[in-house]
Amino acid sequence: MITRKNSPSGMSAFGTFLFFGAIMAALAGTTLFWPGTDLDRIWLLNPRAYNKLAPFGKAMAIPFLLLGVALAVAGLGWFKRSPWAWRLAVGIIGTQVLGNFVNVFFGHLLAGAIGISIAGTLLFYLFRPEVRKTFENGSARSAPVKNPATKNESSLK
Repeated sequence: MITRKNSPSGMSAFGTFLFFGAIMAALAGTTLFWPGTDLDRIWLLNPRAYNKLAPFGKAMAIPFLLLGVALAVAGLGWFKRSPWAWRLAVGIIGTQVLGNFVNVFFGHLLAGAIGISIAGTLLFYLFRPEVRKTFENGSARSAPVKNPATKNESSLK
């Protein structure tokens, strides 16, 4: 059996977060593209956002669906430790930080400050040396370690 060696803490959680974001963005995009379904109940979690996005309908659905695809692709690459996945995650989270600064600029101080804090913390995590090193130099995977419980082939000769 092969396992990952010395993977920094939080790697699986962050990859799972990317997939959760993909599902939520795809769900938002789907409900905006095809309104009036049972899925619309999800907007009870954020009716203010729905009231602002719903009038744009399909025009806003496409960016959400594309975001869902980008997050899913980033999640797949994240678990493969692909360098491009780290860059994509930085781009997505960095864009979120900028969007939260825009919220602050337009007077949504509390929402913007909370968003900056959360996205900023995620960005800080991404730039931690041990996380960056996991994705460096095109080394897509951490070194495999053989399970000591299994016999290696050379000992069978």
